[in-house]
Amino acid sequence: MSAPDIHVSAAVIVDAAGRVLVVRKKGTTRFMQPGGKPEQGETPAQTLIRELDEELGLQVAEDDLEPLGTFISAAANEPGQRVVADAFALRAEREHVTVRAELAELRWLERGDRTSVPLAPLSEEHLLAFAWPE
Repeated sequence: MSAPDIHVSAAVIVDAAGRVLVVRKKGTTRFMQPGGKPEQGETPAQTLIRELDEELGLQVAEDDLEPLGTFISAAANEPGQRVVADAFALRAEREHVTVRAELAELRWLERGDRTSVPLAPLSEEHLLAFAWPE
């Protein structure tokens, strides 16, 4: 029997210069879009708003979030599991985010930096395409 899917909300955050924000959690090696798992009774948007505040100190309203859809990939840090992500796009600038909570670091990637850090499958397969459409 396979493990249950991991449900998360994820943000594709792009700044005015077209850079996309990726984060790495403590104890992990892969960078991914910020976000996280829902608490009881939260909608995907509410989950993301809470997680962005906790992890990055970023204050956003539901109106700031542009729904992108739901995407499935292999989980980056849980071998043999899948992540099911409700993804949203939003704009933010470097000076509005800081590493907090379980995050170890953040990076702002330019289009050509896509291979400069190890990325989570969800980011590689689906989410970065929204930051840098072909």
